[in-house]
Amino acid sequence: MFTHLSVRHFATVDQLELEPEPGLTVISGETGAGKSVIIDALSLTLGERADSAVVRPGCDRAEVLTTFDVADNPAARAWLGERELDNGNECLLRRTVRADGRSRAYINGTPTPLTEVRELGEMLISIHSQHEHQALLRKETHRQLLDNFAEAGAQAEQVRDHWRAWQKARRAHDQALAGAREQTERQELLRFQLEELDALALSEGELPELEQEQQRLGNAEALIRLCQQAVTALYDGDEGTCNDQLGQVSHWVEEARRSDDALATVFDTVESARLQVEAAADDLRHYLEKLDLDPQRLSQVEERLDQTYTLARKHRLRPEELIEHHRKLAEEANTLEHFDEHLEALAAAEQTARETYMESARALGRRRREAGTRLTQQIQKQLKALGMKAARLETVLEESKPGPDGLEEVEFRFSANPGQPLRALAKVASGGELSRVSLAIQVICARNLTVPSLVFDEVDVGVGGGVAEIVGRLLRELGEHAQVLCITHQPQVAAQGHQHWQVHKIQGKDTTHTRIQSLDTGARVEEVARMLGGVEITESTLTHAREMLDKGQRVA
Repeated sequence: MFTHLSVRHFATVDQLELEPEPGLTVISGETGAGKSVIIDALSLTLGERADSAVVRPGCDRAEVLTTFDVADNPAARAWLGERELDNGNECLLRRTVRADGRSRAYINGTPTPLTEVRELGEMLISIHSQHEHQALLRKETHRQLLDNFAEAGAQAEQVRDHWRAWQKARRAHDQALAGAREQTERQELLRFQLEELDALALSEGELPELEQEQQRLGNAEALIRLCQQAVTALYDGDEGTCNDQLGQVSHWVEEARRSDDALATVFDTVESARLQVEAAADDLRHYLEKLDLDPQRLSQVEERLDQTYTLARKHRLRPEELIEHHRKLAEEANTLEHFDEHLEALAAAEQTARETYMESARALGRRRREAGTRLTQQIQKQLKALGMKAARLETVLEESKPGPDGLEEVEFRFSANPGQPLRALAKVASGGELSRVSLAIQVICARNLTVPSLVFDEVDVGVGGGVAEIVGRLLRELGEHAQVLCITHQPQVAAQGHQHWQVHKIQGKDTTHTRIQSLDTGARVEEVARMLGGVEITESTLTHAREMLDKGQRVA
């Protein structure tokens, strides 16, 4: 439930604090007094677009804070909990707008994107504008209203999901069918390419081994000469080898160590070096034993490398990419060889997706038709209460091509007078009739909403007298089940509120301030008398106002 509204430096409001109560709260005031400020400020905290024009002249920023009690709103509590924004049973929405137009939104003190604020706001409060009846001229609105009344929003979204899945499967099938014409040509090309790659049969890791072997074989003569020279210098020379010199050094250090043990480490190091030289010479001998001048093998290696490089250039790849490319072409060829099976699988997937969509769409259609009958009956009842005794309205569902919104179009058709056929609202309803039809539908659909708070912004425009009294009764009845705020110009509506706020404007020489106050019984009499009209409020007008209030407060 909506429990508190705090407004600072917003439009004509300098500072405002309001605490709505359960039931029906009516809001009245002279034309131009600023009643819409409440709706605008509330809408801002619910995620509406911000405009720097809302900042009171001379102020740096406007700020609006709304508080909701979510103790009896499990959907909102779950939403807050999932995002770790919960704060017990209280939810605070705050919005600031700077004079340069930049704004920020907060949920329970945490900065939050407007998309998420709007998502949460839809669970907290529902605002019905005085211009909503214009939306009734669109069939899309009729479908949305019916789905809301039927509580079929989740089911309708599921139908849209199934429609998207079906269309995705259909596109995949269509693309495969279109590609089938190129299948033979592509298969021939793949067959030729794979024959060359299969003939090469390059194995994993073979290319670097071939390149290394080519390098070795191509330089074998120089390698033999250099390695033999190294062995001779290290060990096998007739005199003056590295090993001989290290042996002499070892002998000298050995003799010196007998006089000073401190040279033991030096002796060990020299002896270790001599042994390493000997090991190096052995390794070089073994290498030379394996190293042969083999022109034939070199020719074979170079020929295989040439084939590899040529095929890589042909496929516009680096040589090391050939093996992966070979694998991919083989996979594609295998797919094309089983293309008929692939097509059959895609066709089956499309058919399954279509059947899933049709099943869910038909189920939604049945739910809509059942709810449409109930909605028509309830609207018809309200229209009679609103003084349109001869009017008829039906919720018509006509079959349509499959689409994201189901298998039918929804339309409210209307006849204002006996003998006239039911036709589209836009063609037969006058402005006043459309306003009353809109009110009847809004009140009925609001009863089916799970949102605990409802705001009606001058939905009683275009009605008066006894019809306005019926409107007031409808809103008061709604206020018994939900929290309702209603901006009104009709005394018959104002008299039936559980609470009454009055909006008035205070104008100075250079400033304008909007004030809102809660009225006690005496003040309500005067305000209802003012709404009844007349240049001067007479005792007779006051008496009439008291009677209206007494009657309005007795309405069950």
